[in-house]
Amino acid sequence: MARARGEIVGWAKHRTAVEDLQRQLAAMPAAAPVRLAKKTSNLFRPREANPVPGLDVSRLNGVVEVDPRAGTADVQGMTTYEDLVDATLRYGLMPYVVPQLRTITLGGAVTGLGIESSSFRNGLPHESVLEMDVLTGAGEIVTATDDNEHADLFRSFPNSYGSLGYSVRLKIRLERVAPYVHLRHVRFDAISELIDTLRQILKERSYNGEDVEFVDGVVFSRAESYLVLGSWASSAPYTSDYTGQQIFYRSIQQRGEDYLSALDYLWRWDTDWFWCNRALGLQNPKLRRLVPRRYLRSDVYSKVIRWENNHGYFAKLDAKKGKLPRERVVQDVEVSLDRTEEFLDWFLDNVPIEPIWLCPLAVRDHEHGNQPWPLYPLKRGSSTSTSASGRPSRSLRGGRTVTSTRTSSASSTRWVVTSRSTAMSITTKRPSGIFTVERHSRQ
Repeated sequence: MARARGEIVGWAKHRTAVEDLQRQLAAMPAAAPVRLAKKTSNLFRPREANPVPGLDVSRLNGVVEVDPRAGTADVQGMTTYEDLVDATLRYGLMPYVVPQLRTITLGGAVTGLGIESSSFRNGLPHESVLEMDVLTGAGEIVTATDDNEHADLFRSFPNSYGSLGYSVRLKIRLERVAPYVHLRHVRFDAISELIDTLRQILKERSYNGEDVEFVDGVVFSRAESYLVLGSWASSAPYTSDYTGQQIFYRSIQQRGEDYLSALDYLWRWDTDWFWCNRALGLQNPKLRRLVPRRYLRSDVYSKVIRWENNHGYFAKLDAKKGKLPRERVVQDVEVSLDRTEEFLDWFLDNVPIEPIWLCPLAVRDHEHGNQPWPLYPLKRGSSTSTSASGRPSRSLRGGRTVTSTRTSSASSTRWVVTSRSTAMSITTKRPSGIFTVERHSRQ
């Protein structure tokens, strides 16, 4: 029987699911590569087939417990943010950072990366983690916290992309929410003006006398860009609905302010995959009316793209029409705020793809040195702006491009600036194909 979305699974079912996962790992051939067998993915790169079945993690996809008094939740690693939000909003709480797409998992966002409009004050998803249970390559469950004997694992897990093990449970902090979000769409005629205003908002956490809890932006062209500023509201004169026929990113150009429910605000980008579903024709009003609302979701679009990657149906149609092969790319690039204008100027001159999404972020942790997360190179005090659009930026030179991911191309490219010596000092290869932590003294 299918579990209702947001249902609390409880500790007994959680322990049973973890024991089952350990048995699966023990039964795998020692030299076999280990992957997770998942029904959903927010990666767009084609992957090689795994010669052995992946670990079935389908029983580790729920919220174990929410403690509204402490403002925390214990969450299984494969829980989607859609389920997590449904479980926490009923208590008037939400995760510190809720990435843009419904089926991104908490474990994936912590071991990889996740970002949203609260990241300028709350950092990245891993910065709200209090403790985690990690399945290591030895088949053990290790509980890691910031101050226990597994603190190296806790600090190095973010941005390790599964190489240190798989999180089966994460205890995270939650924050209070209001019922509604008041949006202000602030237009700029020059990108330099947007950057200057953004810098001031990041400093003051307000704009024109109103507190700012959420900040992101959209660049439509060099002469038209917007900051979208969100503030909690206890009441709203109206609420807009962007889960059906209306399109959120277009509303930014059409209205100076807006009101959304807290839930609809969190998923405002999911319905249209930002704007990427236009490649599927779903921003054509006539076609859009034919599609049931339940299919206007990012995970549905991802399935369509993966089907096309496997079968090449539309590519064959294009070839018959004499069209050149097309490259589907979603590109995230992190650059320092001081060089964002320079990057956008270059991008707009060289890459004919708009709009571009902007999202500022900053390290929340100010208690563990200048670079508190060894495998994530963002340092304290350096707010950055993320642009999600375009193709691999091979010709970008000079600035610090921290990481660019989710590249869907024939030969995917990633740039990662990280401390390789740090990573090697805490990891060792196990026959199972997963990395596990061995504690060493830091150099």
